[in-house]
Amino acid sequence: MNSKFDARIDVLLSKMTLREKLGQLTQSETVKTGGAEQLKEQVRRGEVGSILMSVGATAGNTPQGEIDVDFYNELQRIAVEEGRLGIPMIFGRDVIHGHRTVYPIPLAMAASFDFDRIKQCYREIAEEATNDSVHWSFAPMLDLARDPRWGRMIESAGEDPFVGRQMARAIVEGFQGEALNDPGSILACAKHFVGYGAAEGGRDYWHTEISDYALYNYYLPAFREAIEAGIQTVMSSFNDINGEPVTASEYYLKEILRDYLGFGGFVVSDYAAIRQLIHNGVAKDECEATVLAMNAGVDLDMVDSCYLKNAEKAIQEGRLSITAIDNAVKNILRIKFEKGLFENPYCKKRKINYLAHRQSAREMAAKSAILLKNEGNILPLRKDMKILLVGEGALERESLHGSWALDGNIEETPNFYEAMLEKIMPAGKLRYDKNCETTLTDADIVVFALCEDAYSTGENACVSHISISDYERSILKRAKALGKKLVGVFFYGRPIAMQGIAEEFDAILYAWHGGSEVAHAAADLLFGDRLPCGKTPVTFPRLATHLPLYYNGYSSGHDVNSYYGESSPGCYRDSLASPYYPFGYGLTYSKLRYGSPILESPVPTVADLEAENTFEVSVTVENIGLFDAEETVQLYIRDKVAKISRPIRELKAFRKILVKKGETVWVSFTLGKKDLGYFDKTGKYVLEAGEFEIYIGSNCLTENKIMVCID
Repeated sequence: MNSKFDARIDVLLSKMTLREKLGQLTQSETVKTGGAEQLKEQVRRGEVGSILMSVGATAGNTPQGEIDVDFYNELQRIAVEEGRLGIPMIFGRDVIHGHRTVYPIPLAMAASFDFDRIKQCYREIAEEATNDSVHWSFAPMLDLARDPRWGRMIESAGEDPFVGRQMARAIVEGFQGEALNDPGSILACAKHFVGYGAAEGGRDYWHTEISDYALYNYYLPAFREAIEAGIQTVMSSFNDINGEPVTASEYYLKEILRDYLGFGGFVVSDYAAIRQLIHNGVAKDECEATVLAMNAGVDLDMVDSCYLKNAEKAIQEGRLSITAIDNAVKNILRIKFEKGLFENPYCKKRKINYLAHRQSAREMAAKSAILLKNEGNILPLRKDMKILLVGEGALERESLHGSWALDGNIEETPNFYEAMLEKIMPAGKLRYDKNCETTLTDADIVVFALCEDAYSTGENACVSHISISDYERSILKRAKALGKKLVGVFFYGRPIAMQGIAEEFDAILYAWHGGSEVAHAAADLLFGDRLPCGKTPVTFPRLATHLPLYYNGYSSGHDVNSYYGESSPGCYRDSLASPYYPFGYGLTYSKLRYGSPILESPVPTVADLEAENTFEVSVTVENIGLFDAEETVQLYIRDKVAKISRPIRELKAFRKILVKKGETVWVSFTLGKKDLGYFDKTGKYVLEAGEFEIYIGSNCLTENKIMVCID
């Protein structure tokens, strides 16, 4: 990849010893206690090119302490002023969904379907993180995730590649801003390349089987979008694909990532992933692991120092070329120049409007929450009601942040009880009974705050039982016995199996692990100060035994796809296998009526589409309820007959609109070649003639469709 910095890079490279080159390819872990002087000496010798600003592989669920800006400025000073060549370091931290201000987990943000707002949130996150010496974030996580047993689903955009693409662009552009060398811009890192979210059984780090067709159509689109959006770093994934560990794979990291997708930045390994090639069974020792990873295209070695300790020996033995080392160094130096680290290596504190960021986080949390149920329209609540609040989730603060909130301030995070108190008018009354031990109450309604422990989600935090806890079941039983209308507010990270739970509530608000302001946002929604508009970015199953369950599957030779109402006994004889809440589902406080889809222009032929011609489909959305409504209008297609079985539904477009009560809004979609084709098993994009069903509605189960024929 050519760069305006190539001449300067070549000069630096010509002056570097082999040891210094390997130092540029080495990322060291921050020292928590002791070892600081040893780290400084390594920096002084040029043996460290990057610092991981945390300790441990599962830093998202391990307290890390506040960032000491003076410490990192001192490390940088040593590199720049005492290092022989004055090469600055890159400081990286897991800034996943917030810094001091914690925004909703990425899965929750995807539920908003408001990617302009998400982009703005990540701009704010970058401003905060860069003010604490962070140059580089290990986000976005672009793994397609279909199994909520996997703890890291919370970092993803869910099960849909189209939503994953929107999320990828929003986060990359939000983090990186207009220019990488801007003081408030942070380097994004697309992870985990590739297929990590397909781990069998939802077991972290586990084996994956991914066909070529699935790779190109499901797992690569988000990475392609991130690269087109200008991402400069990619993290290789822990997992193997079909028995081939990605960290050692020239096929995935060179042929697919660089040659096919056109990535031109640098690749960093996941935490100690190079040494783990020994455990994978493809390397007999660290030296062989070093050779495999370097030849595969891993430029930066995270934490395990395999390159620094073994590359010289591998070169002497003729197993590794100096050219491979030089290319990796060039990739890293190029990004350091583009980030502006040579001109501005130190962190200089700027004034941050944290109050504005908290307001933004509150709005994002409200847009992310999903109204799953509202029987009898009991929501929104009146502020003069007598309310009984139950459940320990009402007092929770830390878990509202969710996993990977390393720098969030728990003391600044209101709990749900406090947020509810702010809403009650003098004529009303809020009583809190944690365990719902009361037998008599004059309450008009009961609100049950349920909360999933943040430590149950994130890396190495997989569970087989995706449901509420036994403790919460006991509270639910007592709450039902009161004979009052019951509202459930779920502060959860993952979607859970809803059978036997959802039926017990009259209304359900799924507020997620929504960050610093989710308690306020949930209270806003319950009382109608904000309108619910979230949509499920992932399927909510009836039972965990139905997993994996996702909307964009195929028909088979028999009617066994119960997602879309085909023969249930052919799927499971002992349970209904349809989703409890399908992809794209979410209610408003109003009632919306969709018109039939209408073709607004002639349908082009295949030749016309290849020539970039398009056509339009429109629909009306009428608000016949009592409230204004913000709705995500979704367009799905089905390619009826193709050379390979195609999904029963594929999301291809959506529009987020405001429909005021009593009004009707026209919504138009433009479709073209990029929406109607698919990638074959070689990665070639294919567009075929034939019949296409175009569905427009409020979720993937809509039957509101029109048929078009492309000749």
